[in-house]
Amino acid sequence: QVQLVESGGGLVQAGGSLRLSCTASGTIFSVGDMGWYRQAPGKQRELVASITTEGRTNYANSVKGRFTISRDNAKNTVYLQKNSLEPEDTAVYYCHAAVRTDARLSFSGYWGRGTQVTVSS
Repeated sequence: QVQLVESGGGLVQAGGSLRLSCTASGTIFSVGDMGWYRQAPGKQRELVASITTEGRTNYANSVKGRFTISRDNAKNTVYLQKNSLEPEDTAVYYCHAAVRTDARLSFSGYWGRGTQVTVSS
């Protein structure tokens, strides 16, 4: 059993900053790629940013230059530093991780429950 627990969401004014954290715990042999997705009301879930175990990153065009993803492999934790927030960034943010629970198994994807981020204008 693997759990992903997000924290750091909340209400912030436009132009402000927030830092999200997500920690994987449970039966973990290794953690692969980790990432953040978001889903705004009435919209599909979309990728915000992802990071490999080696630290290679990928960002949605809408957040490039404003958001920074990072990770601490020793803590199985991924972070998302969000600066210059805009009302359009309002959404539920979900953490995703590829996890191996045993050396004999391949990676499986796991999701957190999500954390609400609301940006007021």
